[in-house]
Amino acid sequence: MRIILHFLRKEFLQLKRDPNIVRLIFIGPIAQLIIFGFAINLDVNSVPMIVCDQDHSLQSHDFVARFVNSGYFPVVANIDRLSEIDRYLVQGDASLALVIPPEFGKKIVRGEPSGVQAIVDGSESSAATVGLNYAAAIVAGYSQDVLLESFARRGFGEIKPITVRPEIRVWYNPDLKSRNYILPSLLGTILTQATVTLTALAIVKEKESGTLEQLIVTPIKTWQIIIGKLAPFTIIGIIDILVALAGVTLVFGIPVRGSIVMLLVLAVLFIFTTLGIGLFVSTVSSTQQQAMMTAMFFVMLPMNFLSGFIFPIENMPKVIQGISYVLPLRYFYEIIRGIFLRGAGLDVLWPQVIALAVFGFGILALSSFRFHKKLA
Repeated sequence: MRIILHFLRKEFLQLKRDPNIVRLIFIGPIAQLIIFGFAINLDVNSVPMIVCDQDHSLQSHDFVARFVNSGYFPVVANIDRLSEIDRYLVQGDASLALVIPPEFGKKIVRGEPSGVQAIVDGSESSAATVGLNYAAAIVAGYSQDVLLESFARRGFGEIKPITVRPEIRVWYNPDLKSRNYILPSLLGTILTQATVTLTALAIVKEKESGTLEQLIVTPIKTWQIIIGKLAPFTIIGIIDILVALAGVTLVFGIPVRGSIVMLLVLAVLFIFTTLGIGLFVSTVSSTQQQAMMTAMFFVMLPMNFLSGFIFPIENMPKVIQGISYVLPLRYFYEIIRGIFLRGAGLDVLWPQVIALAVFGFGILALSSFRFHKKLA
């Protein structure tokens, strides 16, 4: 035990002498929280619109007002010619063009069908899809009101169309903010980046400087070297997740609906996986640059993008969905979101916990064995 404590002291002294590592440990997580919390927003709250009203009737003004009053369609320009639409869409000044044809109002008054045209910039597919859905809902509401007015004019005021009005209850994320979905998962991303990268870099650095070979010829056992090298980064990972947890809850106001203690315990379980991956990366890398590139492109990028950090796994191709089952970060994301947003406990999350435990102890054991063989 005394040997391991000496290892801990040595590792922290080395980290203290390297300001770049210190910045990576503490400034990196804070910067990610700021960027993802304030800058990245997948919610579509505004679809800039241009209006080409070729009718200028009372009915066309009322129709446009429906869009404006919804709060989603700010009008950036009113134009008279269709040829002007391209300029606004190409320059990115507007995302939707609403075209109202001549005699729109007269046809509405006569009870004749009349069409309108919506031209949408589809280069940003998510915003275009949401904008079309909003527009379709507004047009449907306007059509229903026109139909009721037509009944009233013809003396059939007592006749009303049969409608179904849904009463929607949104659970777990009532405001439907993407930030509430993304930021809790950032705990897993920060933990992965910190522990995998730091572990790999620290061990490879000792290989480059020759101090690892000096440790081999001492009476220190291999398991003591492994524990001594990994224990500091376990502590650092816990500190990082506490900093990130404080930022998510205190700065951005996202409460933890479940047990914080259970979240921290399972975070430690996940750290075993990332430490094992970092240890494995150090055994296949000869330089710090090689270790950094290996960790970044072969570990962190696939795990972040294919584990459901931002993009739902259900929307991915079936092959990618199958691959995601062998990524430990997928299960940790599900655990974090379950505890944060739904207040889930072990009675619900036990399959993810078992999978995380299997990955954690399995990867750490295999990486330790490979590290032992490299030292032998």
